[in-house]
Amino acid sequence: MSGAGNAKIEDAPSPSAMRRALARARDGKALDRAEAEVLLHARGADLETLLGHAARVRDAGLEAVGRPGIVTYSRKVFIPLTRLCRDRCHYCTFATVPGRLPAPYLSPDEVLDIARQGAAMGCKEALFTLGDRPEDRWSQARQWLDEQGYDDTLSYVRAMSIMVLEETGLLPHLNPGVLSWSDFQRLKPVAPSMGMMLETTSERLFTERGQAHYGSPDKDPAVRLRVLEDAGRSTVPFTTGILIGIGETVAERADAIFAMRATAREYGAVQEVIVQNFRAKPDTAMMHRPDAELAELAATIAVTRVVMGPKARIQAPPNLIGDEFALMLRAGIDDWGGVSPLTPDHVNPERPWPQIESLAQRTAEAGFDLRERLTIYPEYVLQGEPWLDPRLFAHVAALADPSTGLAREDAQVQGRPWQEPESGMTATGRTELHVQVDTEGRTGDRRGDFDAVYGDWDQLRGRIARPALGVGEPRRFDPEIKAALSRAETDPAGLTDTEALALLYAHGPELEALAGLADQVRRDTVGDDVTFVVTRNINFTNVCYTGCRFCAFAQRRTDADAYTLSLDQVADRAAEAWQAGATEVCMQGGIHPDLPGTAYFDIAGAVRDRVPDMHVHAFSPMEVMNGAARTNLPVAEWLTRARAAGLGSIPGTAAEILDDDVRWVLTKGKLPTREWVEVITTAHDLGIPTTSTMMYGHVDTPEHWVAHIKLIRSLQERAVQRNGRRGFTEFVLLPFVHTNAPIYLAGLARTGPTERENRAVHALARLLLHGHIDNIQCSWVKLDDDGCRRLLGGGVNDIGGTLMEETISRMAGSDNGSFKTISDIRALVEPTGRPLRQRDTLYGEVDAERQAVAAASDGVAASVRRTRLPVV
Repeated sequence: MSGAGNAKIEDAPSPSAMRRALARARDGKALDRAEAEVLLHARGADLETLLGHAARVRDAGLEAVGRPGIVTYSRKVFIPLTRLCRDRCHYCTFATVPGRLPAPYLSPDEVLDIARQGAAMGCKEALFTLGDRPEDRWSQARQWLDEQGYDDTLSYVRAMSIMVLEETGLLPHLNPGVLSWSDFQRLKPVAPSMGMMLETTSERLFTERGQAHYGSPDKDPAVRLRVLEDAGRSTVPFTTGILIGIGETVAERADAIFAMRATAREYGAVQEVIVQNFRAKPDTAMMHRPDAELAELAATIAVTRVVMGPKARIQAPPNLIGDEFALMLRAGIDDWGGVSPLTPDHVNPERPWPQIESLAQRTAEAGFDLRERLTIYPEYVLQGEPWLDPRLFAHVAALADPSTGLAREDAQVQGRPWQEPESGMTATGRTELHVQVDTEGRTGDRRGDFDAVYGDWDQLRGRIARPALGVGEPRRFDPEIKAALSRAETDPAGLTDTEALALLYAHGPELEALAGLADQVRRDTVGDDVTFVVTRNINFTNVCYTGCRFCAFAQRRTDADAYTLSLDQVADRAAEAWQAGATEVCMQGGIHPDLPGTAYFDIAGAVRDRVPDMHVHAFSPMEVMNGAARTNLPVAEWLTRARAAGLGSIPGTAAEILDDDVRWVLTKGKLPTREWVEVITTAHDLGIPTTSTMMYGHVDTPEHWVAHIKLIRSLQERAVQRNGRRGFTEFVLLPFVHTNAPIYLAGLARTGPTERENRAVHALARLLLHGHIDNIQCSWVKLDDDGCRRLLGGGVNDIGGTLMEETISRMAGSDNGSFKTISDIRALVEPTGRPLRQRDTLYGEVDAERQAVAAASDGVAASVRRTRLPVV
């Protein structure tokens, strides 16, 4: 048998299989899951051989980062903020019931007392450990939070983290269990690192009655893997690991190791992997299960090291290994984790921490030097942005050696203010880029951190499950298309997915028939007028570390093309637009790490104060979610405050394709579909109108287009049913511009949609949205004039706006200019024979005075139009 201790009994591998796997590990060849499974069975001489290979991988990694022979640990205090939990893990003694606690949560005074004692003893980490969302299970927890004025447990975690930073200088490391993408956005500004043990990827342990994780909703492996990915998308240095001996098979154990490796490679956010052995505890359902053997632990550590590679930091808890310190070091660990001179291990209270002096001695006996690190690993300290939030720079810098990123031996642990920047809106960088992009162009075709900010391109390729559009696409026969056209004539919005998909493959006469039908529906719905708005785009910053792989606009703060506008500059540009006859400014920007969540209020207020009658169309759902997270406000409250500051409506951008399988290829860190929908529906419920968009033609398929359009339609139906009014004013289709897009430069995306696809999808949008969204807009920025004219003959009724400074598409490589005058728009539309009409943001009429002002300036501010004037 396998000798796998507490794992499910399995057959041992053959000696020849073990020899082959060990030889591949020796030669540095990548192991597959089957080979890793074989090596997990290594014992005796085979284990000794495996340990030697793993140690060499570890040593190479330490040499590469300039820390040869250094094993690290973190001096910490353990703050058990609450021992209540909504889960029922069968091996846990940390979680308990309200009746056994004096209060559901530690009070602020209790938290501060622990932290202050730790700081006095030289600790630098405050490990916040707590159960998963106890308020969902325990009414006592919900009542306590309500009485103390906290919306949820995470709001209390956030508040206590800030208090500890300010009062003691300890760096919080947060272990609050399962976190969502939006939770990471809330907590990243208050904690340099976070963590959650993956434990296992075994579905069996979660779904089968009597198994370790049965009845624990947060132990669903799919949920926990999503947490690891969201940590990476949020660029949070993250600790994870596996728990061995809880009933998993050796194959399941190998699968968990490879799952961690995949996430670590794709995002680079896994700062350490803990390999922890199960130790039975009294008064638990698993109290009679034997402990995981230490030889089994050593084999698992060694396989984890070989699979994860030299860049990984591997840890074994020193209080759970008996006297086998040397064995674990030989297995390939390079870290002992957090060790507290003050507080017990509340998760394993029966296993006291070793004294730090004793740990240093045992480490030295094995030939290594023990050095203290911070809760955030040295590699991330040295990189700084985007891994460390600017609000924490001073706190980390006070404790870190700037040359190594390790803890400073002479560091003074003392409280420092934590606060949002005053505004962050200081003019910096290439603030004339909106003009220079047409005259001088961008400095380079990619940002300076191209190879790091987007994650691992090779790992990403595995997420693209389908071929690029136009390659192997299913054949659609004329009868299918004709039948769909016939159905659309009587019930345009009632097309099934299959019928809609057939129309997207229309070509030749069928494509002309589709366009003609869409145009007839357009005529019946909104008439023949082609509408446009006199507007100015104001992109107030392009500094962003979100990692959208389609975006060529975003820059590091140190890149040559990076810039941020001051509030006065924003207001000046709005005033110029008003003088040019604009009725709207459209304001969006990068997710600048320095901007506080209230900066958006300041931006809207600056325009309102300077130009009171200007409509402020601003802040994508990504920016709304960012603002809400940084202020720790619910989305509804944040939007209410934004409206009070001057916000009039929201652009429904940041949608791209509303399918997370596509989104996580297109972008590393942008908001998931669920959060986009939350922002949009909340805005509609508050009476704040929005637009809707779809960017297509990159790594998506026609099936995604149909699903996206139908989701938009369902949100409009919801708005009408719930609020008695429409929420979306228009649907804007945005063809992908590939030229400078990182995902294209990396070879993962196609060169944008074809002309046939553009015509088909605009026409289909008109049909599917009939009776729900009246206005279908094409983007002149991304299409040439002839292309726009063809779309105007196929269901489109709006041409967008004068824009004045369209920088985002120009940075991506669009060559259609950064503005259009009214004369330009008229010249585009005239060949169609349809009348041109100026509108406002909500498709209302524009008064004669505004129209006259716009006509006098041709709809574009003089400071922008001068770029076209000949030199005399």
